[in-house]
This record gives sequence, structure tokens and C-alpha cells, in this order.
Amino acid sequence: MTDRTTYVTLTGVRRRGWTDSMVRDLLGSPDVQGRDPRRWSLAPVRLYLLVRVETVERTAEFAAASLLSKARSVAAGVYAERRRAAVLSAIRAEPIEVPLLPGPELERRAVRHRHLLGGARGPGGGDAGDAPPEAEALLRWQVSYLRHALSRYESLLDGLYGETGRGDAGRLLRRRLYEAIAAAYPPLARECRRRIAVER
Repeated sequence: MTDRTTYVTLTGVRRRGWTDSMVRDLLGSPDVQGRDPRRWSLAPVRLYLLVRVETVERTAEFAAASLLSKARSVAAGVYAERRRAAVLSAIRAEPIEVPLLPGPELERRAVRHRHLLGGARGPGGGDAGDAPPEAEALLRWQVSYLRHALSRYESLLDGLYGETGRGDAGRLLRRRLYEAIAAAYPPLARECRRRIAVER
């Protein structure tokens, strides 16, 4: 037998398999609502009598809403997986066009890009405009500049939500971009491979 003064929070109701719409439609207003005296929070605490929650859980309306919620969840998962597969296919198929610049122009743009990003101090500690950067730093800056120049390809990720799907697609896109930069500028290939390995 359940104690009639036992309450369950909204989080606790959700753990029992309720969705927010089920709570709104089947339980309605909370039995107790107010501030949690144990911690400061802007959101009010909503408490539902456990006996009332259990009573509703035994109704046909709850069973029907629960089945509908599960069906929607499965359908949403199927849609998300289809969308993820379509985006991964589009990323694999998209031709990556890297701007081809003469060496001195690429170096100039890379240094300027680095300066604009706030890297005002050069690798040796001086002002980036005072002395030429070290060779390794310049290679990194060139890859960063080209990667920025290819940022328009990020739009291929539009519509992907959730850590797993977007993470996989983002890693694939970055790998393809670095591979394209390495193919267009062989002296930058080592730095591109390093970035691919770091971002795995």
C-alpha cells in the first residue's frame, strides 16, 4: 500500500515512462508546486501524489498514450537515422574545391587570418607583423586559413541534431576537408594528417 503523502517529482514521473505531454494531458496540474527549500532554483518544483500517478498508470488512457509515445519515439529514431545516412552520403559525394593560391599569397593570407583571429603575437613572442613566423607555425596557419576558407561546407551538417549523428558527420567532413587541402597543397599534407589524427 502506498503512503498517501508520498510525492514524486516531474523527473521521477518521467523516469516511470511518462512524457511531458502525457503528464499535461493525464495528470494535469501538480498537487504541490513551489520552491525547493534545499537548493536555489528559478524553476518551481512540481510534485505529484504517487498514489494519483499509480492510479492513472492503470487506466486505458495511459496505456494508449504510452503506446503512442513509444511509436513516435521509434519513428523519430528512424527519421533521424535516415537523415544521418543521407547527410553522410552527401558529405562523401560532395566535391571539395580548395582555392589554389600561389605560395606567397597563401602565406600572406594565412598570417593575416592568424592576426585577425587574435594571434597577434608571433611564435617567437614578438608581434606577428614584425618578423616572419617559424616554418612549422606558418604551415599550421596556412592549414587553418584554408580550413576557414572551406567553412561553407559546414552547411552540409544542417538538420543534424544529437551528439552521435552530428559528431560522426562532422568528423567525416573535417577529414574530407583536410584530405582535399593535402591533395591541393602537398607541403601541408603532414599537418593535415596530424589534424585528422587529433580529431578522431
